[in-house]
Amino acid sequence: MDQQTLPVDEAIRSIDRMENIMTEYGQELIISLIVLIVGLLIVRWVMKPIRTGLNRIIPSATTASTIANIIGVFLLTAVLISAASEAGFEVVPIFRLIMAVLLTVVGVMIFFRPYIPTLPFEVGQTIKAAGLMGKVEAISFVNTRIRTFDGKVFFVPNKTILNDIVINYHFTPTRRMKIDIPIRYDQDIIRAKQLLEAVMIEDPRVKKSPRPVVWVLDVSNGCIKLGGRCWADNLKYWATRVDLIEKAKIRFDNEGISISYPHLGVHNFDVYKEDAVVEERFASRTEASSPAV
Repeated sequence: MDQQTLPVDEAIRSIDRMENIMTEYGQELIISLIVLIVGLLIVRWVMKPIRTGLNRIIPSATTASTIANIIGVFLLTAVLISAASEAGFEVVPIFRLIMAVLLTVVGVMIFFRPYIPTLPFEVGQTIKAAGLMGKVEAISFVNTRIRTFDGKVFFVPNKTILNDIVINYHFTPTRRMKIDIPIRYDQDIIRAKQLLEAVMIEDPRVKKSPRPVVWVLDVSNGCIKLGGRCWADNLKYWATRVDLIEKAKIRFDNEGISISYPHLGVHNFDVYKEDAVVEERFASRTEASSPAV
């Protein structure tokens, strides 16, 4: 019987100790819990405008995110210290412990950062990776969130991206665009080149240096292929390219330059007559080249 009553006695003593703790420190614990919850909500509410403001001020999304994370860590540290102070704990040892942990983590990150593989892009940039082309919306330790131009959202594992070829369209501030237009054989090549060059130069989004140029790329497939080359900012690349194509088409129409289109020519002829003509030519050449007897 004594062995059966021991667990009951221990449970009763535990309940008594909890009642004593709640009686003596209950008010402080409740206030500490309220401070912790309210503080976390305030930090969450404050961090949103802070992140938005940093993204507007700082051009680099990675730097802005790092600064925002550091501010968030300090705010959370202040909330934890305030909650511990309300609970009756000594603030100085807790502050020293938290600062020691933070400094250790920062030191480890700085030391091992050169050895950690990083992704060759930032949030907000347009990339092509893992067979997808779109805008990077978020980057985590596990995956990267990419939104394609048709509105689909993909969560691509970072391991897949690191093992694949990545094209970062915003790695450089400018990008060269190609404006290829085919014209008919009977058109004025020099005039067409001047018109296409004028269309690119007149657009204010096109860079003055390097200067826009136009080449004759090919004379085949039923057309003369003109190739315009110019440079523009990455952020304005797509809008500039489609506008230049439209302006070039309108300018060519107004100036009477006919743009070629894919076509196939079919010629009908008599095979027997053609063979007879070839045989006669061959016979005449043979007789003329043979020596007279």
